[in-house]
Amino acid sequence: MTKIDIILDILRGKKIVILGFGKEGVSSYKFIRRYFPDMPLTVADKSKSLNVSDLQADNNLTVQVGEGYDKNLNDFDLIMKTPGVNLNALPYFVDPEKITSQTDLFLRAFSDQVIGVTGTKGKSTTSSLIFHILHSIFKNVILSGNIGIPFFDIIEQINENTIVVAELSAHQLEYLHVSPHISILLNLYQEHLDHFNSFNNYQLSKLNITKYQKNDDVLVYNADDEHIHNLLVSHDYTRRYLPFSRNEVLGDGAYSFESQIVITKNKEQLAHYDLAQCDNLPGTHNYNNIMAAILACRQVGAEDADILEHLRSFKGLPHRIEFVGTFNGISFYNDSISTIPEATIAALKTLKKVDTLIIGGFDRGIEYDVLIDYLQKNPVRNVVFTGPAGKRIFDEWKQNFNLPENFILENDFEEIVILLTRTPPKVRYACFRQPLQVMTSLKILWNVVIHINH
Repeated sequence: MTKIDIILDILRGKKIVILGFGKEGVSSYKFIRRYFPDMPLTVADKSKSLNVSDLQADNNLTVQVGEGYDKNLNDFDLIMKTPGVNLNALPYFVDPEKITSQTDLFLRAFSDQVIGVTGTKGKSTTSSLIFHILHSIFKNVILSGNIGIPFFDIIEQINENTIVVAELSAHQLEYLHVSPHISILLNLYQEHLDHFNSFNNYQLSKLNITKYQKNDDVLVYNADDEHIHNLLVSHDYTRRYLPFSRNEVLGDGAYSFESQIVITKNKEQLAHYDLAQCDNLPGTHNYNNIMAAILACRQVGAEDADILEHLRSFKGLPHRIEFVGTFNGISFYNDSISTIPEATIAALKTLKKVDTLIIGGFDRGIEYDVLIDYLQKNPVRNVVFTGPAGKRIFDEWKQNFNLPENFILENDFEEIVILLTRTPPKVRYACFRQPLQVMTSLKILWNVVIHINH
């Protein structure tokens, strides 16, 4: 029996619904049809505008769209949930054992070949860094998961020696039955509370990355994170633990001080990494990502000299404190991949001389007190708030503190540029060429642009 057969045995003879027909849902449909062309199958999606023209020739397919698409889930033996679907809001009970996903099915078959990476922030950087190092050394390495590549799309590229680096979101981890052989838990902050209803539920979803690990599996985790510490103490799992820390010297795992990283075992130093010349991952927060990556890479046989070499050649991710350009003496940075206050604070600390900050976007119900408190103690001269999240931060600030003159609430980016260019010369911070084209060319998520006056 091959590992793909493990997945096929789970699917065979089941009445299945694919819940959500975005990129992953389409991938699941194609996978099932490749092996079960005549299996009765249902696709369900909230969007009435779902393009199902390519499915019309499938006589064994039922399509449910619009309101009520999720009202009969108990009629199915297996519910293949995609990450964007929220089952926590259902008004009726569905047996969790019926719920699966690409991530769950993939791990049931291939978990022993997977390095899984999760955390509220840093998982994309860490996953990409691990992939870059291991692929440079071993070649037979694949990056998949939340990074944008569905697991079923890579499944036929895998042989028995392939290492799969999997970026895993809380949504992908929510209904797991198996955990990766090597799991990395970077940090836990409030996020996606609109989906999980509480921070506790969100944390428990993240904890699934280690919940089902066996005794010989490995958990790499942030020893400085209070939430992770409390979860591990309360669950008392048995597996191999490899912690990392920026706050204390560890006898097992990794710790950092200044630009140095030390790897230890049984209180003895195994390796030492000098990152003084490694400026491609700016900010002390990235030392956590680097320590996690080093520990994972060493577990699969990578040598320290090779790891260090490829650490230095890694290029940072787009939209992560990404330098956009300099216009009339003003440097622009795009940090739009950040989705939580803590990531914004990390960017501000890294860049240091931030003069103007544009923040906002979709409001996921998280608390913004930590960001407001930071900006009170570390003022940024000009702040533009946009979108529902920006409005809530603006309103909370206005209710509790004096509102600085150069704090603007505005959703129209063309108007934002006009407001900035009208600012008196003393605080003129948008005097750059083609301002509108610069602003609108950037992806709008959490932190659209940070720019610095030198």
